[in-house]
Amino acid sequence: MQNSRGASLNDAHNRPDAAEGTGRPPQPRRIGVLIAVALTALVLDAVTKVIVVARLEGRAPIELLGGLLTLRVTRNSGAAFSIGTGMTIVFTVIAIGVVIAILRTARNLRSLSWAISLGLLLGGAVGNLADRLLRAPSPLRGHVVDWIELPYWPVFNLADSAIVCGGVLAVLLTARGLQLDGTRVGGGEDAGPRAETPGDGGTDRRGDEDEE
Repeated sequence: MQNSRGASLNDAHNRPDAAEGTGRPPQPRRIGVLIAVALTALVLDAVTKVIVVARLEGRAPIELLGGLLTLRVTRNSGAAFSIGTGMTIVFTVIAIGVVIAILRTARNLRSLSWAISLGLLLGGAVGNLADRLLRAPSPLRGHVVDWIELPYWPVFNLADSAIVCGGVLAVLLTARGLQLDGTRVGGGEDAGPRAETPGDGGTDRRGDEDEE
């Protein structure tokens, strides 16, 4: 009986599920990853926009890689990839709502993959939102700077790229059943299923034999 009880206590102590409560606060490093990814996307977007506006605006487009990539500065009053031109203030309000929603969601964020996805979405949204708030013709109606052109594709910027990559990653994570808190639909953790050591089952059987 003593061996059986001892084995059961050790089992419960060693299992991650017993050590971690479901109401555990989010791990700081997950929020840190979100912020780091968002800041990286935002800084890269802002710096490249400053450079291309200063050096390329008002000049002839620059073709690179045999025309596969063209640097062409345009001002976009719509959403990503020039969608919804003329609805600037609507997309500004939507972008503010997206930023607030992501920041509120971050309180429960424990998944590394979701932290990267939301970080890309946040950085891209803030990058274009800054243009709408600070650039001409007026606050909330500012035009976004786009400068990357590919064949048969609308002109875009790095913020648009971050939003698309973050959105695609979010769809993949949702399809796999991964939740924001790191768990999966039907059980499991972000780090993978809990590994059962051979000793667990063996210990339980020895305990049953002792009871007999």
